Amino acid sequence: MRGDIQRKLTPEAREAGYTLTEMLVVIGIICLIAAVLTPNLLGQLGRSRAKAAQLQLDTLASSVELFKSDVGRYPTQAEGLKALVQDPGSPTGWEGPYVKSVQSLNDPWSDPIAYNLAADGRSFYVESLGADGKAGGTALNADLRSPAGP
Repeated sequence: MRGDIQRKLTPEAREAGYTLTEMLVVIGIICLIAAVLTPNLLGQLGRSRAKAAQLQLDTLASSVELFKSDVGRYPTQAEGLKALVQDPGSPTGWEGPYVKSVQSLNDPWSDPIAYNLAADGRSFYVESLGADGKAGGTALNADLRSPAGP
């Protein structure tokens, strides 16, 4: 039966389609394009995480300011940022939660965000240690802080 089908096809129809070589060339071109674009996309992903981390720190800093507005003081170092999620019990005037969940207290790299209250209790900052999770660093590994300061 297969011979009958081939006899009915015209010579042009028998030669229609793609050869294996043509398909390999197309796959090779696609691979080259992917090889060029992948590092750029991965770099963009790292930069977007750093920007998201800075926005998250700014939001947490604003939430700490709201806590102070309601309670009359910043959270203590012992209370930390968890005072934004659950009522620490001691302050009166707590109107929280000031952030949605405990998970929002972690940076985009899943490391906890540090809360540092000045010894006089009049200022604070929240900090992420960047992509490497270590103090210091440059570029994507740079420490991020809000409010910005020394």
